[in-house]
Amino acid sequence: MYKVIVFAGTTEGYEISRFLSENQLPVLACVATEYGSKSLQENSCLHVQAGRLDEQQMRDLFFREKPELVLDATHPYAAEVTQNIRKACEETGVSYTRILRTGSEQQNAVYVRDAKEAAEYLEGTEGNVLLTTGSKELAVFTSVSDYNKRLFARVLSLPSVIESCQALGFEGRNLIAMQGPFSKELNQAMLEQYQCKYLVTKDSGKAGGFLEKIQAAEALGVMAVIIGRPLAEEGLSLKECRHMLIERYGLKKEQNVTLLGIGMGSIGTLTLEGREAVRSADLIVGARRMVDAVRLPGQDFLYEYRSREIAAYLAEHPEYTKVVVALSGDVGFYSGAKKLVELLGPETKMICGISSVVYFMSKIGLSWDDAKIVSAHGKTCNLISLIRENRKVFAILGTNDGVRNLAEKLTFYGMGDVILHVGENLSYDNEKILSKQAKELVSYEGDPLSVICAYNLKAEPEPATHGLSDEEFIRGKAPMTKAEVRTVSLAKLKLSKDAVCYDIGAGTGSVSVEMALRASEGEVYAIEKKEDALALLAQNKKKFALDHMYIIPGTAPEALEELPVPTHAFIGGSSGNMKEIVELLIKKNPQVRIVINCITLETVGEALGCIRELAKQEGCECENEIVQLCVSRSKNIGRYHMMMGENPIYIITVQMLKTSEEVEEQA
Repeated sequence: MYKVIVFAGTTEGYEISRFLSENQLPVLACVATEYGSKSLQENSCLHVQAGRLDEQQMRDLFFREKPELVLDATHPYAAEVTQNIRKACEETGVSYTRILRTGSEQQNAVYVRDAKEAAEYLEGTEGNVLLTTGSKELAVFTSVSDYNKRLFARVLSLPSVIESCQALGFEGRNLIAMQGPFSKELNQAMLEQYQCKYLVTKDSGKAGGFLEKIQAAEALGVMAVIIGRPLAEEGLSLKECRHMLIERYGLKKEQNVTLLGIGMGSIGTLTLEGREAVRSADLIVGARRMVDAVRLPGQDFLYEYRSREIAAYLAEHPEYTKVVVALSGDVGFYSGAKKLVELLGPETKMICGISSVVYFMSKIGLSWDDAKIVSAHGKTCNLISLIRENRKVFAILGTNDGVRNLAEKLTFYGMGDVILHVGENLSYDNEKILSKQAKELVSYEGDPLSVICAYNLKAEPEPATHGLSDEEFIRGKAPMTKAEVRTVSLAKLKLSKDAVCYDIGAGTGSVSVEMALRASEGEVYAIEKKEDALALLAQNKKKFALDHMYIIPGTAPEALEELPVPTHAFIGGSSGNMKEIVELLIKKNPQVRIVINCITLETVGEALGCIRELAKQEGCECENEIVQLCVSRSKNIGRYHMMMGENPIYIITVQMLKTSEEVEEQA
């Protein structure tokens, strides 16, 4: 006995039969021919019965097997068969459900009212077309651009017909004169021979060979353009039927989700493994460009790129058993795959694709193993400093003005001769690749879908540690933290690459510059109130090409109010506002790491006093350390070296310790 009997013979019928058997529900699949039975493989839960049944034979089958449910997944144009199945179910009291093909776009078919509308539709497409509507309305299709190259007309083999077709411009290989009837196999052979992507036919029913045309188109994934209205039926789509079965029988809601790197976007950069994943999927998810690049006619799709929304949608729609999430390039290269795996679980499959760096660098003939690879798409990556330090930098941009802005900044920082290799719309028909000096691209307006490779022959790698010599900086009368003090102070700060730093009382900017060189992926804010020092700050920023160093005129703490939350702060001068400055820093970030340079004992006492008071107010312990640094420099006196002492400096390091509750929350 079978719980479900499926009248198959269509893709939908085969899929629902497999779905039931995979979920251990006994199912009998009825197909009309032996050919149809080859599409299903029998197992302990799935049996296949080949042969056409009339209404009486269907009744006998239902009485004998006593199924709980009959699913009618026969072809939309097999109206008589559907009528017989429905009657047999009514007479035997068996529950009946019709499985429908969804709208025209979903079933790899477009319905149009007449030949004129068909021609209008074809005008907006690309690819060859097989016309099977006869010669009477052939003139309408001459409105399609390049019709005498794209369109292949199949007409009767009568001299008068051939003559009229030739007069319209259909001749040679674009005119097929043959007498029907045409089998599915012959239709399929013609579509393959002429490499057609579209088949135009009238809804002529069985006598007109309509079914054979549709079957041939379906077998090859060719879009059918049907002149005539689709049949109006009531029932469930394939996905709705799966959902109904899950709810009715309490089936396990398993989904096989594949995260697929689709390459650049054109079908040519999709791997064979990726194509197979797409072919077998019943839902394609992703951003519009990615979905449209890979989805096949007949597949459901969801335009969505946000990870949480994708995970929520899949949880709400268990009827989709094979899901492909299409991601640009490769799943491991600045991809949303990482977040999706966290949400969907480790069983999620990933299929790699061709990344933009691999594709583009091969196009411009450069290796990428020694390139600095970053993405500036929606994030800060400090391209200017990277290009200054690295001979080759590959970056994903993602905005129309990305190339122009980069070229302007490079030119401003004295690197206008850097070669910018620009790639836009990679792999598409409108792909564009150009190579020019940055100074030649300061007015360039490009495409947001772009990447660059900056090639800088004058690149100078920065030292691995802080400690630039004082002579490296442009200096004036403004005070400057000397190299030895700067080195120890920065070591105490323990900067991270993505640190957000304040340099309060920046002076000439020696600490700001070294902060920015170390925090290459972060931000540095140099706060200074004196005009002459501000000018020096700007000069040193430009000299070291530190685009992520921001000069803030004003006095602390007021000048700090609107700045981003700091992770690190250096106080070289407080103008008597030490308590207020430290208080604001801790208010912005209770765990901010602060290093203070003091020259006088009074300043040390003031700093320590306000730190103790704030720690008491915050109700937490405070890490604090005082280092006295005495530096002597040699001075040549004849053939002797005399050591000359600098003023001693007190270096205070402060950081509030996290409470046990905060540690527990973060854990």
